Amino acid sequence: MDLCETSPGYVRAIAPYQPGKPISELAREYRLDESKIVKLASNENPLGPSPLGRAAAERELAEAARYPDGNAFDLKAALSKAYRIAPEAIVVGNGSNDILELVASAFLAPGRAAVISQHAFAVYPLATQARGARIITVPAHRFGHDLEAMAAAVNAETRVVFIANPNNPTGTFVSGEALQRFLQRVPQDVVVVLDEAYNEYLPTAMRYDSTGWLARHANLVLVRTFSKIYGLAGLRIGFGLMHAGIADLLNRVRQPFNANSVALAAAAAALQDAAFVKRSFELNRDGMAQLERGFRRLGLEFIPSCANFISVLVPSRDGRPDAARVYEQLLRRSVIVRPLGGYEMPDHLRATVGLQAENELFLAALESSLQA
Repeated sequence: MDLCETSPGYVRAIAPYQPGKPISELAREYRLDESKIVKLASNENPLGPSPLGRAAAERELAEAARYPDGNAFDLKAALSKAYRIAPEAIVVGNGSNDILELVASAFLAPGRAAVISQHAFAVYPLATQARGARIITVPAHRFGHDLEAMAAAVNAETRVVFIANPNNPTGTFVSGEALQRFLQRVPQDVVVVLDEAYNEYLPTAMRYDSTGWLARHANLVLVRTFSKIYGLAGLRIGFGLMHAGIADLLNRVRQPFNANSVALAAAAAALQDAAFVKRSFELNRDGMAQLERGFRRLGLEFIPSCANFISVLVPSRDGRPDAARVYEQLLRRSVIVRPLGGYEMPDHLRATVGLQAENELFLAALESSLQA
């Protein structure tokens, strides 16, 4: 007997998550100059890490021989002050993905279900399937979450609802008012996970105080990350804000020392780096406008985005989908973007907003790839 056949069927059926192609891998595959490759595949901050976060990380390396603080006291204290929430209502994770996995571990199992939206972040179905729970996928509305339909899809099996706002990979957004109406409809025994990884990129007029909802909705879990606007993706550090009772459950299934000491120090410092966050926001705003102008010039449709990436529709060629070919052509031109076939969007490519020069290189390479 094949030992792997003894693994639960729902585990063997999982299709592994496909990350964006690394720069070094592309350089090896196509024999390209690594220094000239533009990576716009993983929604990273093109400015790099927060300077305050980087300095704290470098200082912390001197203590790398010691285990990290398993309770993340300093980071929780900083988060508690920033978000005006008790430390016992905060859970720190190895990236925000870790918080999503912890929620799934605590609340999902065979015979239970999670409600997600079509075109939503790939980790939601992966985390659900890994626990043997059923995935209830609700069709998207204009590539975004249809909250009315998602509320209607909640049934007796449902224990978790995952919502990304803004959503990855579409960049779509639902208003704070719509989210509050949704929370009022969902039963209190269903955990609502509001994934706000790209929250800091929202225009000021679109922002809402979701942390204020925690006092009224004990089933709400807010998920944030330091990977995006703070530029700490490589350190893997995120956090969740929630009712203290849920935090206690998540800490029971959390791995000891799930966040390393360098990441903890960098995150606590980066949280204070308001100047860097402002600069990153403004760069993203201007870069998004630059890409939108470029797509319009090329006659391409795109999904308006509230995040730090944008998804563009690649027109069919001779009646056949052309996005896969264009993606390959972009790789040959030293530009990495993200194909979206795995998100049921085979005609779209997603590009991170980069530096001005990187955006120009991408648009030029895209024009050449379309014509090739």
